[in-house]
Amino acid sequence: MMSRQYQRPENALKRASEFIDVGKPNRALEVLYEVIKRGKMRNTYSEKLLEPIMFKYLELCVDLKKSHLAKEGLYQYRNIFQSVNVSSLETVVRHYLSLADERTEAARKESHQAVVDVDDLDNLATPEEILLSAVSGEDAQDRSDRTILTPWVKFLWESYRQCLELLRTNSRVERLYHDIAKQAFKFCEKYTRKTEFRKLCDNLRTHLSHIQKQQGSATAVNLNNPETQQMNLETRLEQLTYAIKMELWQEAYKAIEDISDLMTKSKKMPKPHVMASYYQKLSLVFWKAGNMLFHAAALFKLFQLLRDQKKNITAEEVGKRASIVLIATLAIPLPSAHPEFDRFIETEKSALEKIDKLATLLSLPKPPTRVSLIRKGT
Repeated sequence: MMSRQYQRPENALKRASEFIDVGKPNRALEVLYEVIKRGKMRNTYSEKLLEPIMFKYLELCVDLKKSHLAKEGLYQYRNIFQSVNVSSLETVVRHYLSLADERTEAARKESHQAVVDVDDLDNLATPEEILLSAVSGEDAQDRSDRTILTPWVKFLWESYRQCLELLRTNSRVERLYHDIAKQAFKFCEKYTRKTEFRKLCDNLRTHLSHIQKQQGSATAVNLNNPETQQMNLETRLEQLTYAIKMELWQEAYKAIEDISDLMTKSKKMPKPHVMASYYQKLSLVFWKAGNMLFHAAALFKLFQLLRDQKKNITAEEVGKRASIVLIATLAIPLPSAHPEFDRFIETEKSALEKIDKLATLLSLPKPPTRVSLIRKGT
């Protein structure tokens, strides 16, 4: 049991430093956590006193790779300051993620490794598998590199995931939540974390679903707020961008569905440059899926947008864009020579529903056809 003196904020930082100096960082962590977790501290001490304690606490968590203790400390700090001083909470969270990112980057440089050869960071190799790799063809340098980098990449992934979970329901930290989501996308690309990218996308989708069910409280995220709608749209567009970069086409399609749904519910029409980027990416996803009809339809929507919205567009650029649409349209396979038979064969309701859904993604009242696109283009 620690003495009361050590639990007072005025003494905790000094006492923690003494433990660090004698090589006892875990004891230092205990001292600082005793201060952070005490509920009555919330109304007694200001952020000027508690913020430096939290900084040191999180630095120790990073040094010791104790993401679960960082999570506990951050939850306590959130409960103290999310209603009275949200800027302090934001400062602390950004500081923590910055520390984790810096240490992971340092490990990457030290290990001479750009990526981690592990499929799922939540299921790292067992001791038996590690022993097996030790007697296989893997050399000492490879094992050393993996030992250096993998734990830090796992720690950084856990840190992003925990912070998103921490902030997901409070409207006062919306911007921070979306900033962290974008940082996490970048992390997944940098370290080629395809499994974690899928999990991240699923988590964000779950968070949004929970928000929709929890409307009404004073600090709840309001999905009818235009700024909230814009932030969610920007994040999903970023998600789509990184899904395409990482060639995760199923995740790209899911992001497109989310974007379409958000735009349908939005009170404000997205800016033309946002829509242009959306149609461009949509055309690429359809191309990769081998759906030439909707690939051409997406390019046609992009052409219409640029022609109608771009003030300084030249005749040459219009002609070039029109040619791209024409070539894409001509690449659409010709329809069956016996459509009367197809009506009897293509009776699967789900297939027709899928086509209608794809048309919705392009804000089309009905599915396009090769003929309709040619007519519109002439």
